[in-house]
Order: sequence, then structure tokens, then C-alpha cells
Amino acid sequence: MSASAPAANPAADRAPFAFDAENEARAEALLARYPAAHRQSAVMGLLDLAQRQLGWVSRGVIEAVAARLGMAPIQVEEVATFYTMYNRRPVGRHHVQICTNLPCLLRGSDDIVAAAREALGIGFGETSADGLFTLSEVECLGACVNAPMMQIGDDYYEDLDPASTKAVLEALRRGETPRPGSQSGRQGSCPAGGPTTLTGKGA
Repeated sequence: MSASAPAANPAADRAPFAFDAENEARAEALLARYPAAHRQSAVMGLLDLAQRQLGWVSRGVIEAVAARLGMAPIQVEEVATFYTMYNRRPVGRHHVQICTNLPCLLRGSDDIVAAAREALGIGFGETSADGLFTLSEVECLGACVNAPMMQIGDDYYEDLDPASTKAVLEALRRGETPRPGSQSGRQGSCPAGGPTTLTGKGA
């Protein structure tokens, strides 16, 4: 089951939700950006804030956000289920999302998926027994030029091969913070072989 599917634990899913003091201040700051008649425009921001606090978007979160914005819960549910960035079931500490869309597929995403499965011992939609990792398959994440890639939390890891995929995951397992971005040493999105224009000192 994917991380965007409803949680299997009804009690946890429906537990009441409230922002803690720090996130309540952030929620108020977010709401202040919108005129009173357009407060519902803050729905995505509030869902993101709630997910960062709880780790996922429960039914309790949806009901709390709906009440806060004067929306029907189904309207908030429609947002939470449309965008894959919202997790409708608990995920591990590190949510590993591997793109398997066409550009990444052509650049070897199947090998990246196999490496991740081997390193983590889980498949798509599963969470490791220690709660550290959840593995998900996602559509295009907008980093096609540096394919294949995966997103973990807020960070992109690009230009992956099986070895670098395993290295990133093992670093996270050790409690380290691997360097995001290109794992092949590519500078930004320049050609894989290095710059081909504007290479002179006077350029």
C-alpha cells in the first residue's frame, strides 16, 4: 500500500490533531498572508505544516484544517489525496521516493529501485521494521536533466547509480546527512562531461 493511501489504524487516523505552540505561530503567520475571504487558499500550507509536525496527514489533521479554514472535510481530503507530497498513512523517519517516470526510466531507475530494495529490505509502500525508512514510487519530480533521482524528505539525490543509491541510504541509516544534489559530481545541470561553452577566463 502506498504512503498516500489511508492509514490502516482507524484510531490513529481519527485522533484529534492540534498544532503545537511553535507550529501554531507558523500557522497564524501563514493565514495572515491571505485576505479573510480567501483563507482557504492556505489549505496546502497548513497540511504541509501539520505533516511536518505529525509525520503524515491523518483524518484528524484533515478535520482540524477544515475547521480552521471553514471548509468541508471532503474539500481538504480532495487536496490531501490529489498531491503525492501528502502522506495519508504513517511513514518512516526517512521517506525514500524514487521517480520511475520516463526520463528516469530511460536513465536506469529500475536499477535504482533494485538497489534501494536490496539496501532497505522493503518494497514500494512498505516501511522497514525499525521505522527508519518508507519506500515509495513516485511520478516526475522535475529533476529530469539529472535523472535518475530520488527524493528523501526535502532533499533531491540526483545522477544516481546503484552504488551511490546504497551509499546515500546507508549514510542515513548511520545517522549521517548525505550531501544532496548530483551524486556523480556534476555541477548543477551542466553536461555530464563538463561545460562545453563559456569555458575561457574571459567568457
